[in-house]
This record gives sequence, C-alpha cells and structure tokens, in this order.
Amino acid sequence: MGGRIGVYYEAAAVIISLTLLGQLLELKARSQTSSAIKSLLGLSPKTARRIAKDGSEEDIPLTHVHEGDHLRVRPGEKVPVDGEVLEGESAVDESMLTGEPVPVTKRTGDSLIGATMNTSGSLVMRATRVGSGTMLSQIVQMVANAQRSKAPMQRMADTVAGYFVLTVIGIALLTFFAWGLFGPEQGWVFGLINAVAVLIIACPCALGLATPMSIMVATGKAAGSGVLFRDAGAIENVRKVDTLIVDKTGTLTEGRPVFDRAIGVTPFDSQEVIRLSASLDQGSEHPLAHAIVDHARSEGIQLAKPETFESGSGIGVRGLVEGKQLQLGNTALMEDAGVSVEPLRDQAEKMRESGTSIVYLAVDGALAGLLAVSDPIKPTSKEAVARLQAEGVQVIMATGDGLTTARAVARELSIDEVHGEVKPQDKEALVVKLQALGKVVAMAGDGINDAPALARADVGIAMGTGTDVAMNSAQVTLVKGDLMGILRARTLSVATVRNMRQNLLFAFMYNGLSIPIAAGLLYPFFGLLLSPMIAALAMSLSSASVVFNALRLRQTRVV
Repeated sequence: MGGRIGVYYEAAAVIISLTLLGQLLELKARSQTSSAIKSLLGLSPKTARRIAKDGSEEDIPLTHVHEGDHLRVRPGEKVPVDGEVLEGESAVDESMLTGEPVPVTKRTGDSLIGATMNTSGSLVMRATRVGSGTMLSQIVQMVANAQRSKAPMQRMADTVAGYFVLTVIGIALLTFFAWGLFGPEQGWVFGLINAVAVLIIACPCALGLATPMSIMVATGKAAGSGVLFRDAGAIENVRKVDTLIVDKTGTLTEGRPVFDRAIGVTPFDSQEVIRLSASLDQGSEHPLAHAIVDHARSEGIQLAKPETFESGSGIGVRGLVEGKQLQLGNTALMEDAGVSVEPLRDQAEKMRESGTSIVYLAVDGALAGLLAVSDPIKPTSKEAVARLQAEGVQVIMATGDGLTTARAVARELSIDEVHGEVKPQDKEALVVKLQALGKVVAMAGDGINDAPALARADVGIAMGTGTDVAMNSAQVTLVKGDLMGILRARTLSVATVRNMRQNLLFAFMYNGLSIPIAAGLLYPFFGLLLSPMIAALAMSLSSASVVFNALRLRQTRVV
C-alpha cells in the first residue's frame, strides 16, 4: 500500500508454525518406519509355563526363565524363549520371524525359536537361550543397528549437501544484492524477503532424509521376511552380486544328516568305529558329527570322554580317546595325517555317487574305517538356485565334503562349478580369485569353516540355523537358513536403491526448480514472487513427501 511492500510480523510466526507442522508430519511418518521393531518387540509372550522337578507347573514372568528350565508350550501359545523339544510333536508357525507361511513340524530334538506360535500339539521344551541371547532379541538389535547405519549413497548425499548449503547461501546473498542494486523502488526490501525465501525453501531436509528413510523401512520389511541386514551398505551391495559361492551341508542340504552305515578295517569292526568316532565327535559343532553321536547314543553305545580335542575347521577333527590318537574327517585330513584311504576308496566312491557323505577314521596313524552319513537336499534349494541363475547369478559350490558327493548334489541342483574337499583358506582364496576377475562375490554358509570366506566376500550371507561365528562374520543373515532368502534380499535391495534414487532425484529437482522462483527469477516476466510463508510450507511438504515415498517400500512384494 502506498507503494510500499507489505512486511508483517505475523509472517515470522507463520513460517515457524509451518516449519513445525512439516516436522510434525515428518515425525508421524518416521514413526511408521520403526513399526517393524515395535511389532517384533510385541511378538514375545509375557509369561512362560515352567515345569518344576516334582512335575508341578506354574506360570512365571518371562524374565524369570533361566537356561535349562523345562517349559510347557500348549496349543495356541507362543514359544517363550529359544530352546529344544524334549517331548511331544506339533506344527509351529514361524512366519513372523522367517517369512515362511507354512507351519514347521517340530519333534523331539528339534530347535524352537522364541515368539513363534505353537498351533496344534503340546510340547515340553528345554530353554537354551533367554533374555538378550534369544534370536528375537538379536533380530531386534540387528534391525536397530542397520537402521542407524549410513548407506554409501547417503555419504555421497552428505557430501553434496555440504556444497549445496554453501551454494544456497551464495545464491541468497546474490539475490539480496541483485534486488537491492538493480531492482525497483524498495528493492532492498524485496531483496531481503526473497533472500529469506531462498534460504527457507532450499533447506536440505529432503536431501538429508532421502536415504535414511528408505533404509529404515527396508530393514524393517526385510526382518519381517526372515532377512537381516547388518548395515545399510549390505542392502545396497546385494543387488550387485553376480557370483554366489555356497557351502553344501546346512546351506543347500537340510543340515540334519542321518547316519547310514559304518565299515571297519581289521582289527576294528563297525561298532568300534562308531564308538570311537562318536566319542571324539562329542566336542564338534558339525552336523555330520551330530548325526554320528546321535546314532551311537540311540544304539546304547557307551561313549568315552576325549582327553584332547582339536577341530580341523572344515576337514575334520583330531583328539586323544582312551590313549589312542584319532583323526576323523575327509580325505584332505587323512592326507595331512599321512594316512592312506586306499583300502576303502572304491566302497567310498560308490556311496558318494548317491550323494552320501563319507567320514574316515584313523587310529594311531592307520586307517580304521569309514562312516557314511546322508543329508537330504532342502526342498527349496533347487528352485532358489534356478531362479538365481535366471537372474544372471553364477552359483558355485565349495564344500569340505568329498568331490564325488559334491558333484552328485550339484548335478541334482544344476550347479556347473564344484569345489570339493576344500579347507577354509581354500574358500577364502576362491573368493579372492573371483574378485580379482572383477566379480561381485557373495558367500553363503553356516559353519565356522565358512567364516573367513564370509568375511572376505563382498556380501557374506549366513544361515540363521548355523553357528554364531558365521553370523558374526556375515553382512546378511537368513533367519530360516533357506536360499530363497537370498532372492528376498535381492528383491528388497533393488527396490530400496530405486527408492533412494527417487528420493534424491525428487530432492534435487525440488530445489533446482524452487530456488530460482524464490529468488524472483519469474518477477520480470510474470510479476510473480514467492512469499517466505509459502516457501516454508513447500519446504515442509517436500520433507514429508520423501518420507511417505520411502514408506511405499513396505508394500514391496518379496518371494
């Protein structure tokens, strides 16, 4: 009015109010990104039914459960903590943690995951992990850590944002002086208002939110599908993998081998071979060892306590039992010990051709016999391998098992490249060799012997059914221990990176278009100026829109 530009004190109040409104919308949207952790925390039951030594039962708070306690899980109840089935048989729904919709039948000796749902029969279990040691607690911690981590793409955005802020300040100063020196009457007032509008609308909030929001939503979605990413970098890298090295036992196969038979070499008979082998294997974590020990105990064979025990990490074990020096493992271990397996080679090869694993026993430097153990292939392994190959991923098997056995399994799964009787350092060397050829390598395994290769690979993928050492060495953990989880991880990786790029593109386009308008570039042509209040509203809505776009990841369909 009167030729003067309208400048009002209420503008400052409106700008602050609109900025706060934008932050409120943003926080409301962000709270939805942590819904995955909230839902995971809500899975755990509040009480457990403990069975006392006298057979009486009582309901106790979950915090009062200790390792070794015997607990009853009735139909329709949640499994209170991680444990092992002692009595009963039931179908347990593990979908909330593994993403697998079909309930899993649990029998005596099978493991149970805390917070899963017992659907039909009654079970008696022994608690093996409680409190922060349960799988659910570890999943929550891993998801939280991943959500706090910074993606490589975010580091790039942070660098760009640093230069962006300096550029915007420069543009604001240029706007102020340009209007003041070359503008119409009251040009310095126009310059001040437009410079403020530039600073407000160019606030790099959307740029800073672009990737963290996508990461938070993706890690939560992944956790609900049985895939745990250790950090944001893993989410970005999984989609780049073009070569996958897989272990056999526990990765492609069930990891629950069944003892088949034993053959002795004079003066040892088959029963003595089983007794000595099982005695030594009591200290081993390998699934084949468990099968041998379980068979010996089921036959009522009295086992001796090993005087010494040493793991050969992937090729077998050594130790002293009843004063005898024993070596138990594959051909590579026998060669290291200078033991010839020639007397049993032909019989071993025939059994291996059907996919049976062979373990040799040497006593005091001489071959004593062999044990045959079969391990069925997981029902989903064939489909998972075929789909990975269809996506252009080369699948390679590397196992400590015999080459003939490995080839039999590979033949059934249509895997072309096989490496048998490899040591941990050989798996690591294979990873390095492929990386030198320009491959982006992922390693999938579940045992201690896989840990070096898992750590060396571009992406280490551990089976959640495997050892803690393997999971600690990996960037991705598959809760169910199923290769289909790799396909889920790739799907989420592709969707997340696409979402981050959309957010970054939107943030840059928004600022690229809005800054010239705020600076008054359209005024000479159309007489249009952007009020700082409108700039504040636009800035707030831009931040909220980035968050809502990230939330679309929750609708991503995974296999």
